[in-house]
Amino acid sequence: MVYTAVDQKPKSGTNLKRLRNVEENPQVTVLADEYSEDWDTLWWVRADGRAVVLAGEREMAGPLRLLAQRYWQYREAPPTGPVLAITVERWSGWAAVPPG
Repeated sequence: MVYTAVDQKPKSGTNLKRLRNVEENPQVTVLADEYSEDWDTLWWVRADGRAVVLAGEREMAGPLRLLAQRYWQYREAPPTGPVLAITVERWSGWAAVPPG
């Protein structure tokens, strides 16, 4: 499961386009990558899955607690949500130099 939350960074409210997109089509992809001038350290990882928007206080509590444990910024200023919860159905990735 992958969680991301709407936090206090300046936005035009909580009715965000990305959340509306998930409501219309829950198939999502999350991509993380590392770029460096040293091409031997390049990598990416991709998670494909289905997302839901969690907006109720009780359903957001667990994911927000996990995010706060991981990110000190969320301990200092807890997000108020909503939370995007992604059930990963497939992982893929690549690295310029395999680990090890």
